[in-house]
Amino acid sequence: MLNKIILIGRLTDDPELRYTANGTAVCNFTLAVQRPFKNREGDYDADFVDIVVWRKQAETCANHLGKGRLVAVDGRLQIRTYETDEGYNRRVSEVVANDVRFLEWPDDNKRSNNQKQSNQQQDHQQIDEEELDVPF
Repeated sequence: MLNKIILIGRLTDDPELRYTANGTAVCNFTLAVQRPFKNREGDYDADFVDIVVWRKQAETCANHLGKGRLVAVDGRLQIRTYETDEGYNRRVSEVVANDVRFLEWPDDNKRSNNQKQSNQQQDHQQIDEEELDVPF
């Protein structure tokens, strides 16, 4: 059997970090994933998918992600049921993340400009030809 989901989308809000009774970190957030086609009004709809991240990666997500950040999530679909305090049965669909990749950083433009400047500086550096000789 195969249960694998890969999503790319933006966080709808800041992630929520909690700890289980035994101290295991768990992070929850909702991902807005744009559909690949337009609706009748000519707009793109989005699906809102609940994501659960565990352990060290949960802490990393909580510390570095925020509302609007673009991420890729690789995980599995989990459907669970529970009973509310009022006695109602509820069913929840969520993606349990195996891997969360940050696809952009808040200062991406600044970072890319610095990288271009660094590359330009490297183009103009002197290279000692003797260092290029291979001794064999």
